[in-house]
Amino acid sequence: MNDDQLLRYSRHVLLDDIGIEGQQRLLDGHALVIGAGGLGSPVALYLGTAGVGRLTLVDHDTVDLTNLQRQIAHNLSRVGQPKADSARQTIAAINPDVQVRALRLRADAARLAQWVAEADVVLDCSDNFATRHAVNEACVRAGKPLVSGAAIGFDGQISVYDTREAAGPCYACLFPPGMAFEETACATMGVFAPLVGIIGTMQAAEALKLLAGVGSSLAGRLLMLDARAMRWDEVRIARQASCPVCSMAAAAAGAGAAVAHLGSGSGCGR
Repeated sequence: MNDDQLLRYSRHVLLDDIGIEGQQRLLDGHALVIGAGGLGSPVALYLGTAGVGRLTLVDHDTVDLTNLQRQIAHNLSRVGQPKADSARQTIAAINPDVQVRALRLRADAARLAQWVAEADVVLDCSDNFATRHAVNEACVRAGKPLVSGAAIGFDGQISVYDTREAAGPCYACLFPPGMAFEETACATMGVFAPLVGIIGTMQAAEALKLLAGVGSSLAGRLLMLDARAMRWDEVRIARQASCPVCSMAAAAAGAGAAVAHLGSGSGCGR
């Protein structure tokens, strides 16, 4: 770090759990953020201000007047602009050293495979089950930690899905792809403005901890917030042996290891 960075990030450096080494890990880190709306706004801003060296922001949508009630990365002058570009401009105004790649694209399986492979941590700030499942599958296949948040009305939830640990569940362990869930959108259901800030900020905190190697993550725990009463509930979640995503990935990894073992000359087929 140079002198300007030591000054900018001095409040992190002063923390024994982070220090210079942890801050350097943030500077060297790469976070992939899917969605630059209500959740993605605080996520992107806090990752950028905290000094995560590279951010990839993905959002196919444009800024709308109705977004400004809660999507703090955008402003009135950017209505009609791509959300990813708007968030990039806001981050650059605070911390121009962060490299931000803004992609106005839909997060489909092929693109996610590439984006996730390049990242150190992935944050799902999307608003539909199809994208959430696609992001989860890409993270499981690539062995990357996923920080997932959701918010609607006055209800929010957050967890970390990290299948690098043998017992770590994935998103599909909790929400199986084959199950029918009612899609809800804030355009029809509404959303309490600070709720997305609370959940998004916690997502940023979990991602920063993972990148810096600080503390323990929310892996295996789902936190649910009732903002009406400002009450948190916690549910323990475990990997499901029948999960069609992480169980198949584990089996494939095991098969790959066996093939690699035989290919190293240890087999008897020569």
